[in-house]
Amino acid sequence: MAVFCFGTLRHFQALSSLKVQFPRAFKRHTATQAAVKQILQDELAGIKKAGTWKPERVITSRQGVEINVQGSNATILNFCANNYLGLSSHPDVIEAGKAALDSHGAGMSSVRFICGTQDLHKELEAKIALFHSREEAILYPSCFDANTGLFEVLLGPDDAVLSDALNHASVIDGIRLCKAKRLRYKHRDMADLERQLRDVQSSRMRVIATDGVFSMDGNVTPLKRICDLADEYCAIVFIDEAHSTGFFGPTGRGTEEHLGISGRVDLINSTLGKALGGGSGGYTTGPKEVIDLLRQRSRPYLFSNSVPPPVVAAAIKVFDMLLESSELAGKVHDLTMRFRNNMKAAGFTVGGDEHPICPVMLGDAHLANVYAEKMLEKGIYVIGFSYPVVPQGEARIRVQISAAHTNEEIDKTVDAFVAIGKELGVI
Repeated sequence: MAVFCFGTLRHFQALSSLKVQFPRAFKRHTATQAAVKQILQDELAGIKKAGTWKPERVITSRQGVEINVQGSNATILNFCANNYLGLSSHPDVIEAGKAALDSHGAGMSSVRFICGTQDLHKELEAKIALFHSREEAILYPSCFDANTGLFEVLLGPDDAVLSDALNHASVIDGIRLCKAKRLRYKHRDMADLERQLRDVQSSRMRVIATDGVFSMDGNVTPLKRICDLADEYCAIVFIDEAHSTGFFGPTGRGTEEHLGISGRVDLINSTLGKALGGGSGGYTTGPKEVIDLLRQRSRPYLFSNSVPPPVVAAAIKVFDMLLESSELAGKVHDLTMRFRNNMKAAGFTVGGDEHPICPVMLGDAHLANVYAEKMLEKGIYVIGFSYPVVPQGEARIRVQISAAHTNEEIDKTVDAFVAIGKELGVI
C-alpha cells in the first residue's frame, strides 16, 4: 500500500510538470460547476441583502431554560425552544434513555417490518393511543415523516383533501404526494372551507387537514366548526398537533380538549421532538384500520430505520408522567398568560391565542434580527423570524414559554423587551 501511494504521488508530480491536455468533457464540467457556484452565490447574497439570513447559534450545553451559547461566557435564558414542558433534560427522562441504551442498544439498524420492532416500540405506541383515547398508533422517525406518509396511502384519484392555507410545510408536502384532488382554503376561513366542501361532494372520500395550533402565529384552528362541517358534508378531520400535545388544554390533550370537543377528530399526527422529551420521532393515532394500512404501505415507515430505543424509552417516561399528572400543562398556561398580559400592557402586539407560542410582531426583517441580537446581549435567547418562514412584512420574534420557566424569568424577559423596544422606537 505504501509503494502504491508514493508511486501515485510521483506520478502526479510528473504530470504537473507537463502541460497536460485534459479531456473536453472535464473542461465543460468545471465550467458548469463554476456557473452553478455563481448562481448559488448570487442567491445567498440576495438572502443576506434582504435581511432574511438565518444564522445558527451553537449551543454548548443540554437543552433547557438556561443554556450556554458558543461565543458567550454567560449563561443564557432560553425563550425560543419547543421544550414546552421543560422535559428535554429532566433527570427521570434522561435516566430512562440511559437504561434503554444499556438494555436495548443504540439503534435497530433496520426498519420496523424486517427486524426493527422492539417491545419498547409497541409499548410507546400503546401509550400514545391511550393518551389520545384512540384505538391504535404508529411511530415514525419524525412528525414530518408521519405527515408525508399519510395522505398518499389514504387518498386516491377519486378523493379530495382540503388544507388550511397556513398548514405546516410537512402537511403541504404530504398532500402533494397524494393523487387526490387538492384544495386549499383560506386560513381559518370556514365560509371558504364550506364552499369547497360543497364542490367536492362527488368525491369518494373527503379529508379536511389542519394544524391544531399554527406554529408561526400561535393561533388555534376553529376546530369545532371544522368538525361540524365534517359531519354535515361527510368528511374526515385530520389535525397536526405538534404544537399542542402534552401541554395545551387542561390535561395537555391538545386542541380538542382546549376547545371542549374531545374525541371528534378522526386522525391525529404529532411529534415526540417538542414537548414529549424533545428527542425525535412522530406518530399517527386513530382508527385501527388506518394504522394497519399505514404499516403496510406508508413509505417513510417502511423504508426508514426505527426510532432509536433510548429516544423511545425517554418518550415512554414522558407519557407516564403526563398520564399521572396534568400539573405541567397548568403551569405552562399560567406562565404564558403572565408573559402575554405583561407584554400587551407594555404596548407590544403579541399574536396568537392562549398558547405558549407568543409572536412579538415587529414587521421589519432587519429590525427583528437586530432585536434578537440585543436580547442576547441581555442574556435572553430569542430568534427573529422573517420571510420565507413567515409572509413578507410580518417579521416577528417568536417567544416560547416553558413550564420550566419561573415568574422571575418571565418578568426579566418582559423588562428586556421593553428596554430594547424603547431604544429602537418600537414602543
